Amino acid sequence: MINAIEISGLTKSYGRHRGVKNISLQVSRGDIFGFLGPNGAGKSTTIRSILGLLRFGQGEIKVLAMDSRKQQKEILSRIGYMPSEAMFYPSMKVRDVIRFAADMRKRDCEEEAGRICQALEVDMGKKIGELSLGNRKKVSIVCAMQHKPELLILDEPTSGLDPLMQEAFFKLVLDYNSQGTTCFLSSHVLSEVKRYCKHAAIIREGEIIRTDTVENLSKSNLRRVRVWEKGEERSFSYTGDMKELIRELNETSLSDVLIEEPGLDELFMHYYLPKDDIVS
Repeated sequence: MINAIEISGLTKSYGRHRGVKNISLQVSRGDIFGFLGPNGAGKSTTIRSILGLLRFGQGEIKVLAMDSRKQQKEILSRIGYMPSEAMFYPSMKVRDVIRFAADMRKRDCEEEAGRICQALEVDMGKKIGELSLGNRKKVSIVCAMQHKPELLILDEPTSGLDPLMQEAFFKLVLDYNSQGTTCFLSSHVLSEVKRYCKHAAIIREGEIIRTDTVENLSKSNLRRVRVWEKGEERSFSYTGDMKELIRELNETSLSDVLIEEPGLDELFMHYYLPKDDIVS
């Protein structure tokens, strides 16, 4: 099967400032792929390179089997892109921005745009300048999705959305994905990647450090242990044999004990730490 995105050896630098180094990854068609990393890790640089919006020094990128540099126009006609920051002319009304985005693609998207606006509770009569960050995000979502693209590239799409709108947004993503749309989702929100993505790559300081299924990335024998002894509470992380832990706990005068899986943030934190802070 042809991959939706293929990146090989992508390197982009900004003088003395870090960009991305030797990025390689593949996104299968029909996948919901999470691109996970802290702010400043290189997620947006990678995405802009995929879109042909940045010139990169080394590497090769293919999108829907097309060269990102030589066939940018054809690629952009078949994808939907939502940038991390939604910028529109402030004097334009929402409906005019959405219609303008459809007209640029020479597509009649009125019916689909209406469906998305209803799902996200978008007020089409307001001017862009009157909207909050979250409501501008909604307009950006409509512009990215209304033409039913083969590939959705979403850069930090839920920032600024309240929890209800985040849920409505992901319902739309799942709906498009069920119809064959591939989704490439950049995020630093661990929980949404675990809940909605099938595969993910983790980027730190401009380099991919791991790519796998989200299920495998989330697996760990790490446990958080909380014990109460003589009215005092202490907690620690444990990765050893559980039978040995229980044997040791039985030899103490405990009043209570709680053993639980770590939170997702704790589990992934070692991926987010700068290289110099990691202790193996």
